[in-house]
Amino acid sequence: MKGLFDFSEVATYFFRKKDANRKSNFNLRAMHTINKISIVMFLLGLVYFIIKHW
Repeated sequence: MKGLFDFSEVATYFFRKKDANRKSNFNLRAMHTINKISIVMFLLGLVYFIIKHW
């Protein structure tokens, strides 16, 4: 059950350092930006849902 609520991957996703060995391009940066926006929107929606239905 503890593994289901492990949010360390989500928390570290926003604070990762760039890998110097990996080549970066626009598509990769856009994908990560969209992922970050969607994670933030999901967490805000989850907080809103919990507060609204408490």
